[in-house]
Amino acid sequence: MTAAKHKNGATRRLARVAVLNQLGPGLITGAADDDPSGIATYSQAGAQSGFNLLWTMALTFPLMVAIQMISALIGRVTGHGLARNMGEVLPHGLVTGLVALLFAANTINVGADLAAMGEAARLVAGFGQHGFTIAFALVSLVLQLFIPYRRYARFLTILTLSLFAYVALIFMIHLDWSAVGTGLIGVNADFSESAATTIVAIFGTTISPYLFFWQSAQEVEEVGQKHSAKPLLEAPRQAKQALARIRVDTIAGMLVSNLIAIAIMMSTAATLHQAGKTNIQTAADAARALEPLAGHFAFLLFAVGIIGTGLLAIPVLAGSAAYAVGESRGWKIGLDNMPWQAKGFYAVIGAAILLGLGIDYSGIDPIKALYWSAVLNGMIAVPMMAAMMIVAGHRKKMGAFRVGPVLGGLGWLSTAMMAAATITMIYVSLS
Repeated sequence: MTAAKHKNGATRRLARVAVLNQLGPGLITGAADDDPSGIATYSQAGAQSGFNLLWTMALTFPLMVAIQMISALIGRVTGHGLARNMGEVLPHGLVTGLVALLFAANTINVGADLAAMGEAARLVAGFGQHGFTIAFALVSLVLQLFIPYRRYARFLTILTLSLFAYVALIFMIHLDWSAVGTGLIGVNADFSESAATTIVAIFGTTISPYLFFWQSAQEVEEVGQKHSAKPLLEAPRQAKQALARIRVDTIAGMLVSNLIAIAIMMSTAATLHQAGKTNIQTAADAARALEPLAGHFAFLLFAVGIIGTGLLAIPVLAGSAAYAVGESRGWKIGLDNMPWQAKGFYAVIGAAILLGLGIDYSGIDPIKALYWSAVLNGMIAVPMMAAMMIVAGHRKKMGAFRVGPVLGGLGWLSTAMMAAATITMIYVSLS
């Protein structure tokens, strides 16, 4: 009996290890998805519309899983990132334009994240917003230049656990669960002019272009780091194990991201919205949602979440732009290279961070900048996703691994939903 129990326990431990070993690019991508821009956008959605925009998260989960799986699949099958694959299928000028849009959007997002991190630090310290912003930019840049991202990303992921404070909060405050339920299924969906823009922001921060390029590039690096691994076009026998890993990894990463987003929206809906605070103007406004849980330490807890997710997301933002530019130009790329080994690649990273610093001196409030960077991401995601879906369904590029009707259908549905949200926002704004 004892031997049987021991054997069963060992089997369960091995099963847990096997599952953990399958978590990689997808989990990091999911953690980076709840970046400062995401926190600001989900907070604004909850404060502005209460529970009436929760349906967006129920809708985006299967769509974000599908689109991230497709981006990972392209990298693992071909052994190349999205930009290179797009360049071999689509007109060169079109791909150059898409890469330029990605760089611009990512740079704005980097700047907004850095400014928000500086403001969050000021909430705790009481001084030095610009100084903190510059310090965070330099720390992030130095880490990317001299330490492999995966080595410190695991540590930074621990800092993002502070976001689970929002999960804890929903068990400590009074919630109208019937309103939560109707919000999740969209019974009282808000389609006002302000809500239309917020919906695009939610879609844009949840299904972001930089995440497509990042996860695809990380799958390519996974192949490069393992001697036995090869692109699936060259080694189709590896497909079963590789595709199973991608599936588990991506679903786990997106599930964590989505649950945190729902918790943020529910928490701000039950605190800020119920208190009549329907328009978040500053980081202090957003941090007050945590007061029922943390009291006087609300600002500190909020700052840890913003800074931790920012330090995790900035390399993903700057790195995805560098991967895209480098692939389209034929440069040597990869965060595991030293700066002198991939000069052009790291020059793009440096440029994105240094140009992004301009946001801190623009006079735009960081929280507003985060929100509008999410709107911008939602708008440019449409052509990016369409281009990616063309590659994913291309028989010559993907061979036997081109997306099937289910995954492909979800991918095109994601693209259509993003396009519909953007068109609705523009129409409502002009009418």
